[in-house]
Amino acid sequence: MKVAVVGGTGSFGQAVAKRLVDAGIEVVIGSRDAERAREAAEAIGAAGASNDDAVRGVDLVLFAVKAEAAVDTARDLRQTIGSTPVLSVCAELSFGPGGVKPTTEVTSIAKRIQDELDAPVVAGLHSLAASNLSEAPPEEDALVCGDDAEAKELALELAGKLVSGRAVDCGPLASARALEGMTAVIVNLNKRYKAHAGLRITGLGP
Repeated sequence: MKVAVVGGTGSFGQAVAKRLVDAGIEVVIGSRDAERAREAAEAIGAAGASNDDAVRGVDLVLFAVKAEAAVDTARDLRQTIGSTPVLSVCAELSFGPGGVKPTTEVTSIAKRIQDELDAPVVAGLHSLAASNLSEAPPEEDALVCGDDAEAKELALELAGKLVSGRAVDCGPLASARALEGMTAVIVNLNKRYKAHAGLRITGLGP
């Protein structure tokens, strides 16, 4: 599998890219700044390029850009991405004195990315933290949802490389709204308990 990590110079994108490289996956880090992408990629043994060049000829595009830039980035890359499946790990968060909250948007950011692309979009990895991915696959499960079966299988395969737990199919893309909100839950837990929280799903059998 060859994966482009769009937004791969950010903390989460870098952590995912490094974990994939360590798992033997061919990775191209993408950024609006090609030179910055190449510098980040060199540090982990990946390739680096502009976003437009990074998404060419890959099997899966992982969207790890900042939430506020995700829809515009998808619109800009529509032609180049074509029909290549996309995994969105983006989550919109609102920070305030009462804690971190999910956005009040009616639709998930994954659905809004889907509306800009011709490619199938799946969503996932929202309960994983960059700090937990930095040293080894964390003892957590990775949750993925989507409507396209083949795209979801690719995303689940990738997710399985990131954690020592399971890659779990959470159903249709409509579930992305809940998964994106889970990021806020995890951030609040980590702040409240000064921890590095993750998720494990029980009762699924062997």
